[in-house]
Amino acid sequence: MASIKLKGDTSGEVIISAPSVAGASTLELQATNGTIATTTDVNTIYNSLGNRNLIINGDMRIAQRGTSKTGITSNGYYTCDRYRVSIVSTGTWTQSQDTDVPTGQGFANSFKMQCTTADAGLAASDVCVLNYRMEGQNLQHLKKGTANAESLTLSFWVKSNKTGTYILELYDADNSRTISQSYSINTSDTWEKKTLTFSGDTIGTLNNDNGNSLQAYWWFAGGSDWSSGTLATSWQPLNNPDRAVGNVNLADSTANYINITGVQLETGTTATPFENLQYGQQLALCQRYYQASWGTDSGTATTAQGLHWIAYNTTILLGAIMFPVKMRATPTMIIYGSSSGTANKIETVTNTLVSGTWAFTGQSRTKATQANGTGTSGGGMYQFEFEADAEL
Repeated sequence: MASIKLKGDTSGEVIISAPSVAGASTLELQATNGTIATTTDVNTIYNSLGNRNLIINGDMRIAQRGTSKTGITSNGYYTCDRYRVSIVSTGTWTQSQDTDVPTGQGFANSFKMQCTTADAGLAASDVCVLNYRMEGQNLQHLKKGTANAESLTLSFWVKSNKTGTYILELYDADNSRTISQSYSINTSDTWEKKTLTFSGDTIGTLNNDNGNSLQAYWWFAGGSDWSSGTLATSWQPLNNPDRAVGNVNLADSTANYINITGVQLETGTTATPFENLQYGQQLALCQRYYQASWGTDSGTATTAQGLHWIAYNTTILLGAIMFPVKMRATPTMIIYGSSSGTANKIETVTNTLVSGTWAFTGQSRTKATQANGTGTSGGGMYQFEFEADAEL
């Protein structure tokens, strides 16, 4: 293990020296009159510090809803947790948790969008973006809206057959303010790392709550309503035509695809090495926003046997679901037949669908204890699966 040496003198200088930290060359942090300056291999120290990445599931490892979804034409969360697409009249897409990753970077998965029905001529309002949303209470250290507002650096790996200019946007949903940066995909079908730095915004504080405060947008396509202005490379009030100026149209061919992984958003102007979390840590962070009872990444409620609750009477099921993680807000829940996967249905223990329609009632951020519907027999046992959604 590397040793740490502290040296001081009457000048007030303190030197922390760590020879051969993790195989790196000597690292020194020098503090003179209260000012800390870093020297060689500072990334070694950065990589040992936790909670740098404001993005959950940046390595696309968690996909509770499923690993693939076809026929996507509208907004929603479909595969990799925490990543939402917004699609308006820009063709049809298949989304997947892919195993194509940059070589030697330590990633096992990427997020992939594949165009399956093209839209070569974008109408003014057409749009296709990948969106990530963040709670305001996790962003107070950004000091947004003050003279000390922090810069942010976003780094990620990207691969596409469609070369050209793409736009990455940060959007302050609390104050309707926005800033965009362009990046280029230079070589077709090749993984490239991108690093974008955004200045701190001295206008508009972020709400200190569990609401949707800051968003990141990867633009894939945008009609003139989104791209006919001047790109907002400095923070400004939201003006839609300034958001995606110059972006390619990834929807113009069914040959087009894009893969993204290794997403990290952090304070400062330097991209540090990707912050790796254990699988269980990453899953728990995702379950604050979404969880499902089937317990795999299959994205389906069909199992041999589901949760078992007792019918209090012909219209009420009683039991207890204790969420493993307290959810961001009271979730919207859907009940599914255990073997059929049919939404809003329950089944007998012999996998027979009950005729009535069923829904959860009275759930909280920590549990669900009742479902209501029709068609049961008082005192009987019934089975089901569920999903609980508290996304931003």
